[in-house]
Amino acid sequence: MRYTLRQLEVFLAVAHHESVSRAARDLAMSQSAVSGSLADLERQFGIQLFERLGKRVQLSGLGRSLQPRAQALIDQAAELEAGLGNQSSVGPLRVGATLSVGNYLMVPEIARFMREHPGARVTLDVANTAEIARKVLDFEIDIGLVEGELHEPELEVSHWRPDELVVFCAPNHPFAKKARLSDADLVQASWIVREPGSGTRQAFERAMHGILAELEIVLELQHTEAIKSAVEAGLGVGCVSRIALEDSFRYHTLIACSVPQRDFRRSFYLVLHKQKYKSAALRALLEQFRAQAAAFVP
Repeated sequence: MRYTLRQLEVFLAVAHHESVSRAARDLAMSQSAVSGSLADLERQFGIQLFERLGKRVQLSGLGRSLQPRAQALIDQAAELEAGLGNQSSVGPLRVGATLSVGNYLMVPEIARFMREHPGARVTLDVANTAEIARKVLDFEIDIGLVEGELHEPELEVSHWRPDELVVFCAPNHPFAKKARLSDADLVQASWIVREPGSGTRQAFERAMHGILAELEIVLELQHTEAIKSAVEAGLGVGCVSRIALEDSFRYHTLIACSVPQRDFRRSFYLVLHKQKYKSAALRALLEQFRAQAAAFVP
């Protein structure tokens, strides 16, 4: 074999960091050793894996096409090493989730997975839909669970479970006493919403089609709990996932508003890179998620 796993690790680290020096720190190697390993790999096959832009490097077209296969080989080698060491059969797993999913659904899902697979090591990265998609594309995480629609040709996106947004207000807000809100009410309201790039914002804008340009958005916040607090403080009206509001509705700290003329239904999605190697851990988690998805089919 004309290449080593270490050379592939160096290649992937440089691709991830777009920097030889940062890759060297990540791999606990000297910068010259990283540069030498990369140069040897390119020289052995007479190829160029990166475009050099001063101190910064970017994957060449060939390098980008080889990245998924190199990552799959490293993942398979890690799984084999775990098996040879008689470690947990499922191995480590890196999960990414958007805020609504990560904060309100994923902890019990991960707890269940770890109970059923003792010794499994799971990390959870929470960010908005755009960032989770980027991390899946760059192989920084193994699987993403998002609340926004994605149209990336390199990603495999499948339905996980249904969800819906809810318009809500504080108990002392004038909307709290209304049986239903008209579009005129929605236009008159002060809105506190998620930031662009989030799945919740995407679903909100789709639901408000036709009047979106007329809405007064007074605050854009990155965290659902911050939106809830701002609404409780009387700063305006919010719209987030129902799963984030169940306790608030139960204890009447926030009030759900009926907006029957608007469709706030959406889906949560599973996101994988199309060329991602499905390790034993990833296959087991996918089986868990898909079994749960089946429970939501009418």
